[in-house]
Amino acid sequence: MPIVTIQVTREGSTPGRDSVTADEKAQLIKGVSQVLLDVLNKPLEATFVVIEEVDTENWGWGGLPVNEFRKQRALKSQ
Repeated sequence: MPIVTIQVTREGSTPGRDSVTADEKAQLIKGVSQVLLDVLNKPLEATFVVIEEVDTENWGWGGLPVNEFRKQRALKSQ
């Protein structure tokens, strides 16, 4: 019985959204389950998929909170 955890940032997939939509989550669950069926021959009904959304203040990049890293990166690219 495989259990797959997918972590996504709570930013949404398009500007103005602050989370992944229910349809996008359903597509992730379906796609990951299908990969496990195709690769490991695990039946769909035996596969569990958990999606965790991570708030931006709860992760970092390059030794900084992600929003600060992005600000610095934008300044460097100007």
